[in-house]
Amino acid sequence: MEDRKYLTTWKRYLPVIRLHIKKSLVEEQQFKLNITDFESAGDRGKSGYTFNITMENGKVINNISGSAVARDLFEALKSDELIKAMLMDKHVKISVGKSFMLTIKTTHISVYK
Repeated sequence: MEDRKYLTTWKRYLPVIRLHIKKSLVEEQQFKLNITDFESAGDRGKSGYTFNITMENGKVINNISGSAVARDLFEALKSDELIKAMLMDKHVKISVGKSFMLTIKTTHISVYK
């Protein structure tokens, strides 16, 4: 298994992701990824590129160990100081489905939790 093969691809998407995370505070955001960007980085075959990442305060709270695409996205997010700041005090779910649509849902974490 080649490590971090999707990291460069995700880093190219960071400016767009940053904008959509900011907008996701108001409403759910979606945008289409370019499948060839990911296929050229590594072939996922039948398993595809679908995943869900759920984060609270910038930390992943679900298991993404089985998805190199998800792990590399999280690495890219952590490397961006502006995105790290935006993720604090928030519950953020980022998912990619079969149609290669990236969806971002953000809610504030209740202080009374």
